[in-house]
Amino acid sequence: MPKRRRPKIDGERLPNHIGIIMDGNGRWAKTKGMARTEGHRAGSLAVRRVVRACRRLGVSHLTLFAFSAQNWGRPEYEVQALMNLLAEFIANEWQEIMDKDIRVIQLGELRRVPVDVRKQLQELIKATRTNRSMTLALALSYGAREEIIHVIRKLTRRGMKGKLNPLEIDQELVSDNLYTSSLPDPDLIIRTGGEKRISNFLLWQSAYAEFFFSKKLWPDFSVEDLYGAIAEFQKRNRRFGLTDEQVDQVQ
Repeated sequence: MPKRRRPKIDGERLPNHIGIIMDGNGRWAKTKGMARTEGHRAGSLAVRRVVRACRRLGVSHLTLFAFSAQNWGRPEYEVQALMNLLAEFIANEWQEIMDKDIRVIQLGELRRVPVDVRKQLQELIKATRTNRSMTLALALSYGAREEIIHVIRKLTRRGMKGKLNPLEIDQELVSDNLYTSSLPDPDLIIRTGGEKRISNFLLWQSAYAEFFFSKKLWPDFSVEDLYGAIAEFQKRNRRFGLTDEQVDQVQ
């Protein structure tokens, strides 16, 4: 089979922040008569190639929806397998992450993550905190509704202590208190697996993101598919609520 040609993209108009909902590992395994855990293992290989491709392209921020707050309800053996894969990923990619100057952060409720994996991840986050070439955000034990509730509770506590006037609460203050406070809002959200929903991922932050839905199951998502999503993004006319004429004047 001839190798697919990568779509042409404009390196000067890359999305600054890409978010990916990595869906389809279980279905990929099922089509091959494998256990779901093998699908997750194959999916980890897709993570590696997509992270590398984004870094080579110059995408400065990449957020991967690795494990949702709702995923804790999955069978225990599958949750454990996912945690083990995360530990393997950290161990195997640590040196390359450091060599390529990648900063790693985590979005979500970390205390639910097993202690050994949590400690490993925290050590990686600490070791990479001064890296600047790219930020890789792992949405782990993450849910956007849970994140918004976290912000409401945090700001409410400040208000109850007399440290915050409710009239001071605006979009900027909310954004500054989200898990993503150190990240720009995503420009492009990619979801694999054929489903067309965002499944509690970056609800606040993706208000003006462009969405790209791929039928490819995550383990099959290639670098060429990534280029295709970016090429489609570059065709979009992003108006942010303005008219075409106003956007043209700004540009």
